[in-house]
Amino acid sequence: AVVSTQSTGEVFPGEITLIIGSARVHEGLGDLDTSVKFYKKVFNYDASCVEAIACIGTHNFYSDMPEIALRSFRRLLQMGVGNTELYNNIALCCFYAQQYDMSLTCFERALNLAHKENTADVWYNIGHVAVGIGDSNLAYQAFQLALISDNNHAEAYNNLAVLEMRKGKVEQARAYFLSAISINQELYEAHYNLSILSEGQGDLNTSFKEVRKSLEAFPEHVDSKNLLAQLKQYFTLL
Repeated sequence: AVVSTQSTGEVFPGEITLIIGSARVHEGLGDLDTSVKFYKKVFNYDASCVEAIACIGTHNFYSDMPEIALRSFRRLLQMGVGNTELYNNIALCCFYAQQYDMSLTCFERALNLAHKENTADVWYNIGHVAVGIGDSNLAYQAFQLALISDNNHAEAYNNLAVLEMRKGKVEQARAYFLSAISINQELYEAHYNLSILSEGQGDLNTSFKEVRKSLEAFPEHVDSKNLLAQLKQYFTLL
């Protein structure tokens, strides 16, 4: 696909569809830097391409540049694009840029525009922000509302379990972790958290099994690597 779009792009260098196609292919391959270069190239021919602006904004957000990402998302608002996902992204950018009042306002707007398919994600992000500001009660309620909207929201189960674990409700936390894992086997956070919980309860075999699953899902997770090394040391001493 890369060769095909590249060779065709040489014949039609100004064709926006081909440039966007190349960006999507590289994004699908995980080559985000190259993908962003193609999206930026789109601006040479169409400065109002919604997909290019949105993707560059998202890339900047995940590159720890929320203020710059906010410029892209606000530009989309000025262009008349106003949907749940956009206001949700703006709210997260505002939160990480420490504009807390604006963050809550944007979340409220996102909820007003939300449909059944995306309401859970908005509540989940509200819960995530609540955890960040230390409001455990709001976080707990937001994650529960996320599950009411979508009972298969694995991340919400995982975060609820963490809150329950902080309260000392071990069995309830374990049940939530297992629910998250049953929904999404690739959710490394749930495996890691369940491993921590099991290790704290002295169940080293379960802890070892879960931390290995965490590393299978995300081999570069440092905390899982450290826990695995610690567990191996325990077993060596035994």
